[in-house]
Amino acid sequence: MIVEERNYSLKVGGVAEFMRIYEAEGLDLQRRILGRMVGYFTTDFGRLHQIVHLWAYRDLAERDQRRAQLAQEPEWRAFQQKTGPLIVEQTNRLLLPASFSPWFSDEGDQG
Repeated sequence: MIVEERNYSLKVGGVAEFMRIYEAEGLDLQRRILGRMVGYFTTDFGRLHQIVHLWAYRDLAERDQRRAQLAQEPEWRAFQQKTGPLIVEQTNRLLLPASFSPWFSDEGDQG
């Protein structure tokens, strides 16, 4: 099991608008295609105007297949057109679970 961490830095004041659009147009689509949402967060301390979300996959092949499928969806491209102008920077990290982590094997599979 792997976890992808995606971080978006948004324009000042952009978090509420991004979240409104995401909940209305992106959330159900991502849940259906990407499958295992670990969490979706906004920041309140430290670096502000941030959105952080985590998605779990069996391996990189599954991640690549699911992300490619999402990219083909016209609804997703329309969502990106609306939210893209709000994003200042994006960073992604691949998180590998430690051998003692519940996410290490399929026994920790949440979906």
